[in-house]
Parts: sequence; structure tokens; C-alpha cells
Amino acid sequence: MSRNTKFQSLRHQPHQGLRSLQLLHSHVHGPVPCLNPTRARFAYDASEVSPMVSSTRPDHPETPAITDVIKYKKTLEAQQQSRRARNISFEWRSRNNRKGRSLLIVHLPRQEAEDEDFRFVVPQSTASLHHFLINVRLMFTCFPYSDISYLVAFLFTFGSVVWVINGFFAWLPLQDPGSDFKYERLLGVGVTAFIGATVFELGSVLLLLEAVNVNQEGCFGWAVEAALEGNGEMRKSNGQLKVIPKRDERDHHYKRNRLPEELKRSTPPSVLPSYFPTKTLDSPAPQSWQWLPSFHDLRTHLLHELGFLASLSQLIGATIFWISGFTALPGINNKMSQGVLDSIYWTPQIVGGTGFIVSSALFMLETQQNWYTPAPRSLGWHIGLWNLVGAFGFTICGALGLAYGNSGSQYQATLATFWGSWAFLIASVIQ
Repeated sequence: MSRNTKFQSLRHQPHQGLRSLQLLHSHVHGPVPCLNPTRARFAYDASEVSPMVSSTRPDHPETPAITDVIKYKKTLEAQQQSRRARNISFEWRSRNNRKGRSLLIVHLPRQEAEDEDFRFVVPQSTASLHHFLINVRLMFTCFPYSDISYLVAFLFTFGSVVWVINGFFAWLPLQDPGSDFKYERLLGVGVTAFIGATVFELGSVLLLLEAVNVNQEGCFGWAVEAALEGNGEMRKSNGQLKVIPKRDERDHHYKRNRLPEELKRSTPPSVLPSYFPTKTLDSPAPQSWQWLPSFHDLRTHLLHELGFLASLSQLIGATIFWISGFTALPGINNKMSQGVLDSIYWTPQIVGGTGFIVSSALFMLETQQNWYTPAPRSLGWHIGLWNLVGAFGFTICGALGLAYGNSGSQYQATLATFWGSWAFLIASVIQ
């Protein structure tokens, strides 16, 4: 059996120990036979649900939980356009799990919506213009700075903005000589190149840490709650179960993919009367934060993970590319001969840009069902695609920069930096 059609150990199998989630072995697959699976599907077994409802709230024993029940019932009733489904399943994807997202698969019924066999009430799909606009608003109003996935996206966005400015400094004087000002190419290009390369290096370090510290239990992301009768009691087995997004500290990404405890502030978890997947006694214990993975984890798991390999390629490329950012500084760049410039300024751009190309291609591959079929319906695939365009731009810039005496090559080199920077910015904003 190929490595991409099974999980090599229970420790690395998503949702291990959740009795209510049954792995569908026929839906475990990945795009590369010699690498780990990137997708798996889990069916939900309602018979394994056990309520976690107490008569009082754990943090305030004297406060009846029925108040929370009534308030939460009103919240659920306010939700509109809910759909019922006979069966639901949870799609685990390696990139989504790393980024703290989870996918709910809804098998819509053919019968009327009032059929009692429809066991679940599910939320409205988030693949809509309304939810897209909500996410755009959150980009400017919500700043979860202790979430490493947010920091990765923020740093690459900030770095891309710096590189766009660098592209203007490098290309605009050649396109419109009248816009040139004293020291623009030396000071403006050199300083922004150093800042942009440094920010990309820091973002790449966090990107690798994110891949190392991904929770292999899987991002559940959804709570299954029993619908409430008018008297506040749970319905019987023929009632409905509501599937709602889970947005508190019980979500693994909220707790696990954040920076270590000493680097963040923790907030008390909210307590809601909920049905959660039941853990077995032999469930794997959550791992602690790792700055460096063990050799055993590298050999047996991480070096077979597409996400880790892509992040590692990104870090190697960014580290080599940083050399060209450092040698672009005024006082260094203008003091070197052409031969030295070719060796430690232009060549690191070519090698580092090649690392970016490999990384972007692997990130795109991670979102695909197989190695030859694109996944244009996946945002992760588009992030990889635009990063790939940007990587080609930076690599072409370094390659054309070697032809120092050719004015046409110099123009195209600066132009490649310009459009490559914009491609990186588009990818970062999507992320």
C-alpha cells in the first residue's frame, strides 16, 4: 500500500481517539505516493455522542447552567437558512489543519426537509459573498497576534508591501527618467531590499515552526449540539443535532498552534452546554511546543509531509535570498566589483528564488487530489500559484541582473522585481 493511502501511526492519524468520528479508509489519499496523506474523511456517528452538560457551570458552581442554555438557544434560533442533512462528514486536509480550519461535508437529502430521518441541522455555507466580505472586514478589525498562522500571513503581507515599494524604486526611474531623484536606486532600492528580505526570513522561520507544531489530532472545528425543546431539555434520539462552528479554546488551533505559553496571554474558556466528540482513554496526549523537531519525527513523519517540505524549502530559499538583501545595502553594494556582485548579490537571488519556486509548487501540490490535477476551487492553491508567479519574478530578476552591461536586461530585471512583488502581495493578502 502506498504511503499516501494510510496513516503510518495512530499518533499521526487525525481525530484519533474520537469515537464519534469514524475514519473512511477509502477516502484517505494524497497527491504523491511516497509522501503522507493530505486528505482524509471522517463519518459522524451520532450514537457515540455523549453530552458534556452539568447542572452548574464549572467556573461558577453556584450559577445554574440553564441560563447559558436559554441564551445559547436564542442564538441558535437567530441563525437563518440552516439546512438539514441525513449524513455529515468531516474532511481533514493537511493545509487546513495547519491553518486552523476545518471542512464540513454536507450530504443534502433528496426527501423533504421535514423528514425525521434528517439527523443534523447544519450552518449555511461560508462559500458566499457575504462571508467573504465578513472576512475582509475582520482583516482590518481583528488581530490575533499570538496565533502563529496569523503572524505568518501578516509578515509575508508586510514584506510584500516593502518589496512593492522596492519595485517602484528600481523600475520607475528606468521607465520614467524624470521621476529619478538623488540616491533613489542606491538608498531606496538597497534599504527596502534589506528590510523585505529580513521580513521574509522571519516569516519563513515562523512558517516552519507552524509546520513542526501542527496538531496531529486534527482540527475538529465543529461542535455538535442537541436541539432544545421549549422546556430546555434535550430532545430524544429522534430529534435533531445542530452542527455549529466551535470558536473557543477547546479548538485545537486556538490552543496548540499559538506561540508558547510564556509568549502569549491566555483567556479563560467559555463554557457552553455542548455535545462533543467522545475521547477514548487511549487518546494520544497533546504534544508540547517544539522549537526543533526530534530526529525521529523528522525521519518517520515530517520529511514525508508536503507542508513541512514546502516550509523547509521556503526557509532555505529565504535564508540564501537574505544574502542578496544584505549586500544590497548602501556602502556594500556600491563598493563591490562586478565579479563580486555576481557572486554574492545576483547569484543568491537566483538560488533563493529557486527555493521559493520549489516551495510554492509544493504548497500547490498539497491542495491537489493528485499531482497533475489543479485545484482552482481551493484558496490554498491560489496562494501557492501567486507565490509561484512572484518566485519566478525574483528568480528572473537575478538571472537578468548578471547581464550588467545590457540596458534591456537591466530594465527587464527591475520589471520582474516589480510584478513579482505584486504577485507575492496578492498571495499574502489571500492568506
